[in-house]
Amino acid sequence: MASTYQAAPAAPTPRALQLWTGRILTALIILALGADAAGKLIAPMTMIAHSPPLGLPSTSGFYRLLGSILAIATLLYAWQRTAFLGAILLTGYLGGAVATHLRVGSPLFGYTLFGVYLGIMLWGGLWLRDSRIRALLPLIR
Repeated sequence: MASTYQAAPAAPTPRALQLWTGRILTALIILALGADAAGKLIAPMTMIAHSPPLGLPSTSGFYRLLGSILAIATLLYAWQRTAFLGAILLTGYLGGAVATHLRVGSPLFGYTLFGVYLGIMLWGGLWLRDSRIRALLPLIR
């Protein structure tokens, strides 16, 4: 009589967990920034109405330009071959958001540093899923 015992599936390796954590972080960043870009492109007046006063031009053309820049950088980040370039461009974009919020005195941990939080997730996701980035930016030597 054959045994019906089945071995438990092997636990994921640390490398597999690292890869999937990086993919999940990357997906969250792409969803968040993609939604922000879409909002700026599709309904700029709604975005203007629901944004804190930042001293930026309140025109739909300006918000569509921001949305276009953000969409292009996010698409570059989403595609593996250009993810590094996209991460650099998104870092610049997020830095501008941090500077803008700092200039108008937005709450530090809520609005001002939100771009820093996204930047950490963005680079963390890329670092976890791409061995070339880990070689370029080693945490431990």
